[in-house]
Amino acid sequence: MPDQNRLYIHTAEWARVAERIEYVTGLTSRLNVLPFDDKAGRAALLSDIIGRPLPASVTVYPPFYTDHGLRIEFGENVFVNQNCTFYDQGGIRLGDGVLIGPKTNLISSDHPVRASERPEFITRAPITIGSGAWLGAGVTVLPGVTIGAGAVVGAGAVVTKDVPPHTLVTGPAAFERKTWDD
Repeated sequence: MPDQNRLYIHTAEWARVAERIEYVTGLTSRLNVLPFDDKAGRAALLSDIIGRPLPASVTVYPPFYTDHGLRIEFGENVFVNQNCTFYDQGGIRLGDGVLIGPKTNLISSDHPVRASERPEFITRAPITIGSGAWLGAGVTVLPGVTIGAGAVVGAGAVVTKDVPPHTLVTGPAAFERKTWDD
């Protein structure tokens, strides 16, 4: 049985994903040049990007970037500030009342660590942001992370592991994890 968390490049499935990426990139480029006060145009393009109506209580300020769109789920009363990137091939779910600061990156896909495997496939794992959570400016959330309800992620944090509900996390997380021979 194939690994559902891997998407192999140079396959028919990858060709369909690549086609979707091109389509969504066109939509986001149009979104990002709309006059800021064109709320109806913004909502229509965001609905096209996510493949269903955007909840009326959701606010997404451009510029906004995504690579797929169909795997983003917005709860009610979500606020996404300017210049955010949502790579959603692995799935991104934002619960009710989530606040996303400017320049935040939600990245649900990745490449293998080994150089020999990088051209062969990408890995995917969902990101879940619980209701009432707040991600400060410049936060990066990596594949497979769940941020619990009511949690706060301080500005500039790189979130590599789950955050419990009602917990504050801050600071960068870059440290040596492993080494390998290629």
